[in-house]
Amino acid sequence: MTPAETLVCSRQFERVCEILDDFHRDPRRLIPILQAVQEEYRYLPEKVLAFVANALDIPAARVYGVATFYTHFALAPRGKNMIKICDGTACHVRGSNDLVKAIKAELNLANDEDTTPDMLFTFETVSCLGACGLAPVMVINEDVHGLLTSEQADEFVRAVKELEQQEAKA
Repeated sequence: MTPAETLVCSRQFERVCEILDDFHRDPRRLIPILQAVQEEYRYLPEKVLAFVANALDIPAARVYGVATFYTHFALAPRGKNMIKICDGTACHVRGSNDLVKAIKAELNLANDEDTTPDMLFTFETVSCLGACGLAPVMVINEDVHGLLTSEQADEFVRAVKELEQQEAKA
């Protein structure tokens, strides 16, 4: 890293600079760079996107375009635990709407909210989780739960809440 780059890498972007260096500041590695940044922050802050564009010497529109094109990337803060409910055809026909209502109620989320105020949970519906034979399907973090009733979905969410409370006490 040159002295000028060192000055640019203020404390605020120190970890981003490490990520950029891990990928040799190669603009062709934009997607894995953004994946690593999101892993660090749980989303892609606008200031970080601009910083990445500047550090890679590419247009900010290109970085933003990639970040908005792929559904994997989030531009708003996400909770520690991700809950996804499939609302594809098979899941919808088998009652995914009931799961959505139950989970939103369990998390006390209004219709327009997707992340709890304590930043522990982010909830979203997705078009397909690729497990149609298990419809309706919910994924909590990386754990797939299928053939669910709304009561079972609530139980899984409550179990994660209890784990979070135990970790907070420890």
